[in-house]
Amino acid sequence: MGKDTIADIITSIRNADMNGKGTVRIPSTNITENIVRVLFREGFIENVRKHRESNKDFLVLTLRHRRNRKGSYKTIWNLKRISRPGLRIYSNYQRIPRILGGMGVVILSTSRGIMTDREARLERIGGEILCYIW
Repeated sequence: MGKDTIADIITSIRNADMNGKGTVRIPSTNITENIVRVLFREGFIENVRKHRESNKDFLVLTLRHRRNRKGSYKTIWNLKRISRPGLRIYSNYQRIPRILGGMGVVILSTSRGIMTDREARLERIGGEILCYIW
């Protein structure tokens, strides 16, 4: 794991999804718990549980997959990290991008916590754009 914890958890989830794995284990921090809470609320994750191993907390995520007619698993989502430590991207509530015309989700870090683009528009607050999910 590197210094950018958000990019690390996004990469872990994306890799597990692409390989058809049902679960993924990520380190538990306040920001990762909040991002996972948003993903769970939006329906991208089926289940979340905390696991403690040798004085370290982990989150075990059960990913949601769909099956096509042939029985193979398809990936449901694409994740893209937008704001990064070398280039922070901020937006006010009027300029928050709409992903796929509102079908995708933008996760923002605001002064009131981590939330989706829809919640930020309703509360009329902007913030740092963390990632896109579609």
